[in-house]
Amino acid sequence: MFGLSDLLSLIISAFLILPTVVFIREMGYLIVSEVFGVENARLTIGTGPRIFKLGIFDVRKYYHLYSWFSYDSLKRKSNFAYVCIYAGPILTNLVLALTLNALLANGVIQEYVKFWDRFVFYAFYYVLFDVVPMKTFNGRPNNGLIIYEMLRYGRRTDYNQEPFIPSTTEVEKQYEEEMERIEEISEQEKENEKDPQERAEIEQEKKQEQDELKEQEEEEKKEVIEQRQKGD
Repeated sequence: MFGLSDLLSLIISAFLILPTVVFIREMGYLIVSEVFGVENARLTIGTGPRIFKLGIFDVRKYYHLYSWFSYDSLKRKSNFAYVCIYAGPILTNLVLALTLNALLANGVIQEYVKFWDRFVFYAFYYVLFDVVPMKTFNGRPNNGLIIYEMLRYGRRTDYNQEPFIPSTTEVEKQYEEEMERIEEISEQEKENEKDPQERAEIEQEKKQEQDELKEQEEEEKKEVIEQRQKGD
């Protein structure tokens, strides 16, 4: 039966363990690519508007599972370099999971054992889906399939046009365009909110002008009547 303790474990897993495991996975790309002279590397944490950017880290407003690595180019390009880069996430999570598992098995970690058990589970979970060659959403190959194709054919053989690891420059350009679009929408919404008030003010001014014209007409009529009465 799903109880309160299970709900707490689910919340911890969804909002703490999984995002951390994903972050460590993306760090694998970064660590290995540094060996091969990566240029303009960036590790983005979360999505949406940027909170701050510190060095290679780009922290966004909406934090959850989404962390991702991007770079522009490598100084030392080769099939071996790309194989190592795509193997980076697998190795980081694998080393982490094996280390934690060994510490738990030998009683070195004795506190919060259930937490660390879940951490090991999700680390192995990402290793499994990274290492087994398969195609994921939109037919994109996972790391295992890219490594397999690189080793067997010396290149990627899929026909997906999207880069597996995006360009930092392109990502920044898309981010700026998206923020400009959001800002335009926000300004338009503000203008739409102001329009009813402006229309109400205009209508009130028109009503006042009409009332003033009516008063003038009535005064003119009275003057005409008075002049006629005097003439009679």
